[in-house]
Amino acid sequence: MQSTTRIRAAAVAVALGLFAALAGPGNARAEDAPPEATTVGDVTGFRAEGPVYRLSAGPAEARVSFVSEETFRIELAPDGRFTDPTGDDIVLPQGKAPRTRWKDRGDRYELSTDEVTLRAYKKPLRFALHRADGSRVWSEAKGLSWTGDTTVQTLARGAGEQFYGAGMQNGRGNTSHRDKTVQVAVDYNWNDGGHPNSVPFYLSSAGYGVFRNTYAPGTYAFTDPVTTSAKEQRFDAYYFAGDGAKDVIGQYTDLTGKPFLPPVYGMEVGDADCYLHNANRGERRTLDALKVADGYVENDMPNGWMLVNDGYGCGYEDLEETAQGLKDRKMELGLWTEDGIEDLAAQVKAGQRVAKLDVAWVGEGYKFALDGCKDAYKGIEDNSDARGFTWAPESWAGAQRCGVQWSGDQYGTWEYIRWQIPTYAGATMSGLAYTTGDIDGIFGGSAKTYTRDLQWKMFLGTTMTMDGWAPMDKQPFRYGEPYTSINRDYLKLKESLLPYQYSYAHEATKSGVGMVRPLVLEHPYDPKASTEAAKYEFLSGEHFLVAPVYQDTTERRDIYLPKGTWIDYWSGRTYEGPTTIGSYSAPLDTLPLFVKAGAAIPMWPGIRSYRDRTASSPLAWDIYPQGNTSFTLYEDDGVTRQHRDGKYSTQRADVRAPVRGAGDVKVTINESRGSFTGKQSKRPYEFTVHTGSEPRSVRLDRTLPRLTSEAAYKTAQQGWWYDRDDRGGVVHVKTAPLRTDKKFTVKLSGTSAVGGKKASAAAVLSAPTGQEAAAGTPGQVQVDITAGSADLTDASVTLQVPAGWKSTPAKVPGRIPASATRRVAVEVTPAKDAEVRETRLTALARYRAAGDARTTEQRLALSVLPPPPTGQAWASDLVWLSETNGYGPAERDRSNGESGAADGRTLTLAGTTYEKGIGTHADSDIAIHLGGRCTALTADVGIDDEINGYGEVAFSVEGDGKTLWTSPKLTGASATVPVDVKLDGVRQVRLKVTDTNGSKTGDHGDWAAAKFHCA
Repeated sequence: MQSTTRIRAAAVAVALGLFAALAGPGNARAEDAPPEATTVGDVTGFRAEGPVYRLSAGPAEARVSFVSEETFRIELAPDGRFTDPTGDDIVLPQGKAPRTRWKDRGDRYELSTDEVTLRAYKKPLRFALHRADGSRVWSEAKGLSWTGDTTVQTLARGAGEQFYGAGMQNGRGNTSHRDKTVQVAVDYNWNDGGHPNSVPFYLSSAGYGVFRNTYAPGTYAFTDPVTTSAKEQRFDAYYFAGDGAKDVIGQYTDLTGKPFLPPVYGMEVGDADCYLHNANRGERRTLDALKVADGYVENDMPNGWMLVNDGYGCGYEDLEETAQGLKDRKMELGLWTEDGIEDLAAQVKAGQRVAKLDVAWVGEGYKFALDGCKDAYKGIEDNSDARGFTWAPESWAGAQRCGVQWSGDQYGTWEYIRWQIPTYAGATMSGLAYTTGDIDGIFGGSAKTYTRDLQWKMFLGTTMTMDGWAPMDKQPFRYGEPYTSINRDYLKLKESLLPYQYSYAHEATKSGVGMVRPLVLEHPYDPKASTEAAKYEFLSGEHFLVAPVYQDTTERRDIYLPKGTWIDYWSGRTYEGPTTIGSYSAPLDTLPLFVKAGAAIPMWPGIRSYRDRTASSPLAWDIYPQGNTSFTLYEDDGVTRQHRDGKYSTQRADVRAPVRGAGDVKVTINESRGSFTGKQSKRPYEFTVHTGSEPRSVRLDRTLPRLTSEAAYKTAQQGWWYDRDDRGGVVHVKTAPLRTDKKFTVKLSGTSAVGGKKASAAAVLSAPTGQEAAAGTPGQVQVDITAGSADLTDASVTLQVPAGWKSTPAKVPGRIPASATRRVAVEVTPAKDAEVRETRLTALARYRAAGDARTTEQRLALSVLPPPPTGQAWASDLVWLSETNGYGPAERDRSNGESGAADGRTLTLAGTTYEKGIGTHADSDIAIHLGGRCTALTADVGIDDEINGYGEVAFSVEGDGKTLWTSPKLTGASATVPVDVKLDGVRQVRLKVTDTNGSKTGDHGDWAAAKFHCA
């Protein structure tokens, strides 16, 4: 049963009286006609006052003010009296206004800078913007209009014009808003379709952006024509004309503030829970947070900070001791500010470094929330040497300069993953550089959804995991194997990528553009980048393309790659874009992740915390050579504000390589410029250069020693080693410590660009989905090897398998002709004690093609199955292949009960009790392996009597993907329905309970006396 305490936003909205506000005036009647709008009339007066121009239209007055060569403001006061409710809250002081000029062209006035001309037509007053070359940027289809409480601007829409922005729009934003209407207002809807952290700014592919300088809610309809309205009888908007979206975002954030630079620990994952007076977890003390922190340390998992009082009514104690204990574990203390920030100074002095703001105290209106963000940020800085670092769920324009915006409290589901993917990249189009959601939500969730959600959120700038609201805590080590190891790998991958991500964080303070980007931001002329084809993927910086898995499956379908060469991060396979990958093999531990050719990625190898870095720690560069490219690494002390006084350094890596095929590769690491406390004066360097071909030699100031094995490479101080079996062929290079104030060049002679000397000759591996094996039983894995543009010879396929498994390499006889595919059966025997679950294997093919010895690898999923049932087998006694449940776990031989395991009662349907069966909560799905051995399933189904008549569900039985039986809709008052389903030959059966009325309240469906009849 769903708890009414779950939806925190609803309780807050009631407390603030927002339900009534959102519903509209209480005395409004459905038949009331909307008020008639007034449109501005003809120009009746004009005067120029430097860079400010005034135009009268009867009693209405318009004012145009130029801020820069490409930025200006239009205001309209219907009654002639200008007001400015936002004051200096949002718009920052600007520099000297540009030189402007004006001309009377008869039918219009022209107000110009050297870059743009704003035309003000006279009859009636109507605006249009043109560039200096005369090309039109935008034009009003009609003049500004207003009613008693709303002002509207109406713009003509271009034939192919696309629109983005409006802040955080849940479930959308990284693709075009064209033909859609978006709301810009607080709605406390933190799910798909909501608009928390909305921003009254949008931009157009025509090269302009518009910011409504207001706190009023707005509605933006990107129809034809485009109409944008705000709930106030005043019009106030800034316009930006740029060379593209990045330029427009830059101008907007010049006006409203650049994103802040988080401390490095703020870019590590965070953890939040209530420890003192936690109603969901029983009585604990604040210092108990240190036990959870120990869990991260003991499991070798990064964690940068912990909120220790995140829950309504949760206080804290022993703050200084808690803060110091966290520091000892390489973490920082954070606090949730349910009751305001009056005690912030004392809390910061006690060790607080993170402030999470929430809806319970931000009050009505956006100003209060924005002030809270600024004041909390400032409070941290006023009382420590640390940088301000805040989180907020409902904010407004300007909040990018003081905090992280997160999307609120949600349930961890596959659907939650799906709609979050476009949300955060879309928010970047409004100057929000740090947007995120809790890993697997705060309610519900499962081991699989947690792991899949964590994977892709490691490529956001910031994220956290929230505990205390789901049936079990949500730290990344709670679910056991294989989930703990997978989560650790991705947490440590993010940790190693911090130099890359932190460099983008610094770039955002200059450009206004965040690291998490929709494809269209980097590929504005790609016709698919603004469409549904790119909706469920994003760019992390310019170099990583991330396509999260958002369904319970081991393959990701329809991944769109834009123009360029893209490399599979895990296998080294190259793709030439634009192309769509129809099916990508994605076992549970595999996030579909691609690197753009030419990338040079700085990394910190082998650390759990940035604090593990020492004066002698290496800096690694992961390089995918193609053409001439570069990357500039930004470094500072990571914690204090000294970087604002110029205490930081930059170091550029230049890569020179062939555009295609054979040639030398040079990697130049230039001198590090600048200084800061703790800067390394010298350091060793490591390089992984993805060439796909072995170099003749590698030279620094002299030829580096060639090493013959991974073991030799690990123990050597410097040298190089070519690993043919690593992602298609990778050159590993390491140096002795080198001075950071001197540049050096590593030259790889006789090698190639990424993909090898003839990239088209590379073979491709794939494998059929749905392959299975039994523990301790010999079997086969089918692998397809497809030749590239050249014939393959001397081919063999091996499987990399877990410890305790056995596998025999398979040799491929003869020659595989170019473009032909050969299926290979590789023998494999899982360990006798292999767990019943999906297991990732890696197929590796060695072969010769186009005169070179090459390798190709591919990850694949193999399901380890339990023995099939025999005789009369109770469903509750069998091993389940998978189980999802709407609330808590599905229960064996008892009702669903509440959210905990084994908290149900005796199964009871219509007064009859059952000793055996399964208790579920819709929506529920349980998969069971039958192996074709069973002939029938029998059961009694219905809603358990513990619900007292509530609920409405339907039961169904699926066999091998086909629906075999479905019940009618059943309520808590329905009679028990007997089940007798034929299962002849079915290998896998799924028992499903589905909600049928959209409520899910009381949907406790029982599979009572569920029994399989087997051979």
